Amino acid sequence: MATAVAPVTRTGTVLADLLPASSAGRARVRDAALILGGAALTGVTAQIAVPVPGSPVPVSGQTFAALLVGTALGARRGFLSLALYAVAGMAGMPWFAEARSGAAFPSFGYVLGMLLAATVVGALARRGADRSVLRTAGTMALGSAVIYAVGVPYLALATHMPLSEAVAVGLTPFLIGDALKAALAMGALPAAWKLLGRRG
Repeated sequence: MATAVAPVTRTGTVLADLLPASSAGRARVRDAALILGGAALTGVTAQIAVPVPGSPVPVSGQTFAALLVGTALGARRGFLSLALYAVAGMAGMPWFAEARSGAAFPSFGYVLGMLLAATVVGALARRGADRSVLRTAGTMALGSAVIYAVGVPYLALATHMPLSEAVAVGLTPFLIGDALKAALAMGALPAAWKLLGRRG
């Protein structure tokens, strides 16, 4: 007798794919809700912000949310979710860090970096990069690196500071927090797959 392979074990599946949708129409509604929910989650966590002395960039929860959204939703939905977050914020929705909106602030480059990072980690998640502790750590580290690769040069240009100074105020103070966020993801994402695998 042939045995069916549980969907959670297939490469090419992300966590959001495990939410049931009985028809193409319902799948589109599900995806729209996930995209909107991911943008809202990022906006809410962005309000968990702590100013960093000497830096125009606060410590906030939005980067962690963006990486989780990308990983859980996959590249396409993750990109659309962060694009919605960025466009709505630029249009006046005050849900960037510290209730900011628009694009005329030095840390806006990090928002653009999160858009790219969500896409990258979503693509990696489809290849199983969120199913073990070590692979999740690598995925979160790469996603964070993508955010900084966009955000730090943008900060330097926006404030007319040397790149070395932008690194000192826009990257270095956040490394410990990033390590803690990665640790949370390392526990949460593989555990979610194990739980869903047992149910499957």
